[in-house]
Amino acid sequence: MIAAMQLPATLSWLVDEASATASHDRFLAELARRLVGDGLPLAGGALTIDVPDPIVARRTWLWRAASADVIEALGFGLLPSTEPRANGLDPAGHSWLAEIGNGQVHEHAFGSGLSAAAFGWIGARPFSRAEIDQLAQAARFAAAPLAALSARAMMSAALNAYLGKRSAARVLSGPLRRDFGETIQAALLFADLRGFTELSEAASAATVVATLNAWFDRIAGATHAFGGEVLKFIGDGMLAIFPVTDDSPGDACRAALHAVKAARAGMAHLNTIRQQQGLQPLGFGAALHAGDIFWGNIGAADRLDFTAIGPAVNLVSRLEGLCKPLNRSVLISGVVAAHADPGLIPLGAHALRGIASPCAVFALPDEGR
Repeated sequence: MIAAMQLPATLSWLVDEASATASHDRFLAELARRLVGDGLPLAGGALTIDVPDPIVARRTWLWRAASADVIEALGFGLLPSTEPRANGLDPAGHSWLAEIGNGQVHEHAFGSGLSAAAFGWIGARPFSRAEIDQLAQAARFAAAPLAALSARAMMSAALNAYLGKRSAARVLSGPLRRDFGETIQAALLFADLRGFTELSEAASAATVVATLNAWFDRIAGATHAFGGEVLKFIGDGMLAIFPVTDDSPGDACRAALHAVKAARAGMAHLNTIRQQQGLQPLGFGAALHAGDIFWGNIGAADRLDFTAIGPAVNLVSRLEGLCKPLNRSVLISGVVAAHADPGLIPLGAHALRGIASPCAVFALPDEGR
């Protein structure tokens, strides 16, 4: 029977334990700590990875030996091109080592099929050839655990992009089972673009998509800025939630109101630009309400959707339908108004289709379509 090969402690950690590291920054910090413990004269380091994110293509974490701190530096790119280079990719296309400057900085990069990653190490003094080989070996052994870590990050990033951070975290933490969810309190924002059907009939697909994206940038951007989460894009409409925390619905209602005000300002600015370009301004309707919602999995046995349902969701969508007949772009239910802004304008109680009781309706002061 052949005895198992004994690996140095750092390499054993990379093989046996590193895949379970919670995040890339902790991975870098622990690897750097171990390499310093092995006697390598490291003054600093960096780890850069490709990420499947709609905004940020790469993420970089920087480690400093003096403080042992790791910080994230968005937009700082150490990641090399995936094209082979003279002293570059090995025959398998997985790793390379480049000596930079006076020999104090070295990069190690590799791809896993899921993402590409690069290490950069700064020496407190020039590295010896043995130390360079040691760093290169650590980079090769790091490829597998980083691939596992990146796979988890890729799943999380994709779910965040399609579901939102709160909903994505809930999906990842729960079973893939129909009816799994919980009842929560939330302020709700439902918004809809005006004239979208006519635009779709008259404009090219590229124009329609660009218009929708511009609209969603304003309404979703404002939602995220005030702590809300987009739950659904529905054609040209959007449903967002502002979950109640610490049993304080006032905070969630005020956040939703601030968000819709910011969206209205954003749309006014967008329409100024559109008019300068000879384009028609875009109208919209938005409604705010608050209440209990079921937040979880709904759907067919083999095709689930993570969404929200309940009387509060029904009411906010019906309330938005009153924007056009009442000649307002924003309407607020009495529930939200009671917690939000004493300066709101009461418009009386209105019957809503499918809702048993009339809804007290409020509007923003000096607000028109």
